[in-house]
Amino acid sequence: MKIIIHGIAGRMGAEVARLTEEGFRGAELHAGVDLGGNASGFPCFQSLDQVPPGADCIVDFSNHSATKTLLAYACKTKTPVVLATTGHSEKELALIREAAREIPVFFSANMSLGVALLAEMAKKAAAIYPDANIEIVEIHHNRKLDAPSGTALLLANAIKEIRRSASFVLGRSGHGKRTEEEIGIHAIRMGNIVGTHEILISTDAETITLKHEAHSRALFAEGALAAAAFLCGKPAGLYQMRDMISF
Repeated sequence: MKIIIHGIAGRMGAEVARLTEEGFRGAELHAGVDLGGNASGFPCFQSLDQVPPGADCIVDFSNHSATKTLLAYACKTKTPVVLATTGHSEKELALIREAAREIPVFFSANMSLGVALLAEMAKKAAAIYPDANIEIVEIHHNRKLDAPSGTALLLANAIKEIRRSASFVLGRSGHGKRTEEEIGIHAIRMGNIVGTHEILISTDAETITLKHEAHSRALFAEGALAAAAFLCGKPAGLYQMRDMISF
């Protein structure tokens, strides 16, 4: 499986490149792409158009602002793509859905199978406890740009599949009683924390806590390559982490 790493000079791109050197999931590095054109010893181009043909999949750990250019290239070359970036605008999300009509696109705010499992467990809990209050707390390092995290929104939207009238409250301030349908989402930024997501489901009688804690960024690189292996050979469509797990 020959991989193009889009954003190879970044922290996560470099981690994916390291795993390809080890042959993780049968992956090998076809080429790296980064605007700076420098990736610490790995083959790297400044533009996708400079990459020689023959790649089986693109793994994107760049920036959501590159979505339009990336998807245009992927559709032109009929190359499956794994989107591992977050913070997409509505226009960019529309481009992702449009591209998925032509090529296989794997899109997830979090590349961890554990987070996919957490989302499914949260849905189950929301169904069993329809009257419970639900709050989500996410903690990340102090350099993270988007808040709340894409993963927190992924979890909240998973719960909303069960509670269709739910509304999201980002942080909480001012005066007023908590509504029955709201899901509170709280973002904490400090230190060098990789990523912690906690869901609290509480009734007057008990509280259930579901928690996922990432110990290393290698977790997300491994998940991205697992997603690439899953995507190869699939028909056009929009895929996500839940498609890789079964109960």
